Amino acid sequence: MLKSLRFSLSGIRFLAIVALLLGIFFRFINLDQKVYWGDEAYSSLRIAGYTTEEVVEATYTGEEIGIEELQKYQRPNTERGLVDTLKVLASEDSIHPPLYYIKARFWEQLFGSSVAVKRRLPALISLFAFPCLYWLCLELFNSSLTAWIAVALVAVSPIHLLYAQEVREYSLWTVSVLLASASLLYALRVQTKRSWIIYALTLALSLYSHLFSGMVAIAQGIYVLIRERFQWSQRLKSYILAATSGLLLFSPWLFIFLNNKRQAYEQWEWTTESLSPLSFYQSWVANLIHAFLDVQVASQDPFSLVFSYDSPITYLMLLIFLLVAYAIYFLFRQAPKSVWLFVLILMAATTLPLVLLDLKSGGQRSTIARYHLPSYLGIQLAVAYLLSTKLSNIAPSRWQFMFWRLITIILISCGIISCSLVAQSDTWWTKYSDYYNVRVAKIINQSPAPLLWSDSNYNRILSMSYALDSKVRLQLVNSPEETTEFSQSKSYLQLLQTLPNPFFKNKKEVQDLSQKKLLETSKNFSDVFLLEITPPTSLLRSELQKSKNYKFELAYEEKISFKDRKTLLWRLAK
Repeated sequence: MLKSLRFSLSGIRFLAIVALLLGIFFRFINLDQKVYWGDEAYSSLRIAGYTTEEVVEATYTGEEIGIEELQKYQRPNTERGLVDTLKVLASEDSIHPPLYYIKARFWEQLFGSSVAVKRRLPALISLFAFPCLYWLCLELFNSSLTAWIAVALVAVSPIHLLYAQEVREYSLWTVSVLLASASLLYALRVQTKRSWIIYALTLALSLYSHLFSGMVAIAQGIYVLIRERFQWSQRLKSYILAATSGLLLFSPWLFIFLNNKRQAYEQWEWTTESLSPLSFYQSWVANLIHAFLDVQVASQDPFSLVFSYDSPITYLMLLIFLLVAYAIYFLFRQAPKSVWLFVLILMAATTLPLVLLDLKSGGQRSTIARYHLPSYLGIQLAVAYLLSTKLSNIAPSRWQFMFWRLITIILISCGIISCSLVAQSDTWWTKYSDYYNVRVAKIINQSPAPLLWSDSNYNRILSMSYALDSKVRLQLVNSPEETTEFSQSKSYLQLLQTLPNPFFKNKKEVQDLSQKKLLETSKNFSDVFLLEITPPTSLLRSELQKSKNYKFELAYEEKISFKDRKTLLWRLAK
């Protein structure tokens, strides 16, 4: 029996290694295929060292520009240096600490600024999560089997894959949280000066990766206090000294953030908008399931979680939900207090404060999956502990062992299937408002010589530009507030004065123009499109209909439930 058990456990380790290799493969395949969405475009702007105002003033003029001119602000160049990157982050985007953006700038200067190259950096950083996670499991559980299962679960976790392929700091944040957590447990165990210095440095690294690491640091402090039973001890003294040192290392950026906190509140203001109770709790369930399963079937809306009695996906989601609940219960009942307390605090570190804020004052902070990456790690640690304990226990019957081996295989298989679907797709729910960019761009790109008009937000247009062919020309204008008179909007007036008129209503209009002008216009543009991504409400189409008597035909329309975003593409009628 013991020999059979060892053979079976070797099989589980082999499965974990296969999952790890597949997870690495999935992270680097088709990196340039998916939508380069608005937040990624925003990151590129910061990496290149340009402010929002500079981009809008240069491109939203009503004058005709090309894709290359628009994307000039999306890549490092000789006009701007690293100092400009830091200045822009400090003045406009202090909610994002600079570590990832500094790394990304050097990366792009060395290797280029194509979408595949941009995304290769976060994918590469995400690989460091595996040794950090393995180390954390050894410190926490002292079990290589638990470590291998945890690595396998994270390697093929769809949520970790999605954010490992995004030009944002989330893969770096995941790595830094794991590293700081393992360093803390190591320092508590060996209690050497060197170990506490390592913890101080990894804590600073984590804080420079993401501001929400502050919540993780507070949770770690609570863990040490409870572990030391609120009594002054050498461990507590060393922890306070190390944590203070890490905070002092982060203090320059903390000062910048506090100096710009009003701006930070404005940038986070959208998360305070309330959702309907159904959407709110549905998002919680979806976020939990996405740690292990994400297949996006049976619904056009990527944010709609569909339950159906005749769908196998429904039963898989129910199985995962029950498994996670049982894993947390099992961890609490079977693991030592120092173990279950650490895992539960890691789960609660970012999630609990956001949930309490939403329940108290309304909002959707707790529904944003990327804010809960530390919590995902905690959940996956709990599940890995459950599976490894059940599989390595020789007391139960062979049938019980077979049952838990089957559960392990199903869970890892769910991740592999999810990751394979993610890898082949050109969009996913993490693209939010830009989810339908590829479909819209395909319509525009089919035109021999298209012109695109829009007054949508600049990050939406920058995102769309990555899906458009180089032949597409654009004319962009700032949309005034709904209360502003059009006559007071310089951008709109400029557009109306300079817009080409490729289509004419009658012969008299044609006769009023020179033959040369008519030929130039007909040669330049075969189709004119107008793009609206709402909210905010687009005002350009209604004003063109009123002032120029243009008529538009709807070429594409789709909606997602996230913030009731709607994407509309209009074609100017001939």
